[in-house]
Amino acid sequence: MQKVFLHSHPYEPFIDHNTEKLIVGTLPPPRFTTGDLKEGDVNFCYGSRDGQLWPILDRIFNLNLKFETTQEAIEQRKSFLKQRHIGVCDIVALAEREKVDASDIGMQNIELRNVLDYLEKYPKVKTLLFTGGNSKNGPEYFFRKHLKEYDVSLVNISNTVPRLHQFIHPITKNNIKTVSLIAPSGAANIAVGSLESYKRMKRENAEFNTIDFRVLQYKGFF
Repeated sequence: MQKVFLHSHPYEPFIDHNTEKLIVGTLPPPRFTTGDLKEGDVNFCYGSRDGQLWPILDRIFNLNLKFETTQEAIEQRKSFLKQRHIGVCDIVALAEREKVDASDIGMQNIELRNVLDYLEKYPKVKTLLFTGGNSKNGPEYFFRKHLKEYDVSLVNISNTVPRLHQFIHPITKNNIKTVSLIAPSGAANIAVGSLESYKRMKRENAEFNTIDFRVLQYKGFF
């Protein structure tokens, strides 16, 4: 019998009573759970050396971030998030994997965090920034399942990428907006490349790439 890997989220949600926007993803790569980090990883949310979220934010805000496995690199990211009133609350608490990799589709027997509880506890949060869309086992996909348990649905605002939705919190009655960003991962580059808006910009500038496209997209919401 094949041994199942228990992929638990290594970080508690990074959120406080001043948080206004919340980044919602799934799980960091398994090595963050086991502690077997690679050189260049940062031991914090979205700290994979292969991930693109922090390089994108570094470019947008001129943060001069360090990309290394040090406490200084962690504190730089925490300081930025606090200054900008941004939090992180990935929606997956635990999943099982037969193959030990970082793919969302490989997650099984998934246990979700109760994001609505966090939104009740921290009512200043009015925007959720999903690091991916509604494809299976993506953050928006799981959030829709989570809302369904409370008989709440996302209401479409805009179908243009990044897609925008909103919902009313069942307890606080706050109107909360969601933004489904293109995932900050290399795996999403194919999806970026298929967008007509990206193709147009690429025709205008041959050096324009998928990171440049995300920088433009993320800038409007961070």
